[in-house]
Amino acid sequence: ISSIARIAHPLSRVYSTYRNELPSLAEYLPDISHIDVQKRTEREGGVDVLNVWHAATKVPSVAKPLIPAGSLRWEDHARWDDATTRAHWEIMVPAFRNQVTCTGETRIHADGGHSKVELVGELRIDLSGMPGMNRWVGKRMAPQVERFILQLISPNLKRVNRALESYLDEK
Repeated sequence: ISSIARIAHPLSRVYSTYRNELPSLAEYLPDISHIDVQKRTEREGGVDVLNVWHAATKVPSVAKPLIPAGSLRWEDHARWDDATTRAHWEIMVPAFRNQVTCTGETRIHADGGHSKVELVGELRIDLSGMPGMNRWVGKRMAPQVERFILQLISPNLKRVNRALESYLDEK
């Protein structure tokens, strides 16, 4: 997972908006119905946030047996570090809690009077331990499930930068 964007707003505004106002960006993201802040812990030098993203996407027929209705959501556990203007994050997909691992970092840097935002991460899928799934079927289905999850997560990571810029333009 990788996305780099230049946002026409200063570092302080971009960083504080990402860190503190992410749920406000949902209305700018067509594949997201809403973002809920489940937990927020202020600490010296930053904040830890658990945001739950709710997708507004239909489940493809190949994935319907694996994804329960109403479970198109993921948990975004982020640890923001004010000194480095970075967040280390882990995304958990409740429907695949033990099968999907997604970790990464959001790096925000000054770029002249603008900001450069880098979202980098790694997605790993292992369906072999899923109840009722034999190893052979799990290996064959994993790439399809991975593509589906990337369709949910990856484009939205990229769109978040555009949404953030639009949101700041309107403020």
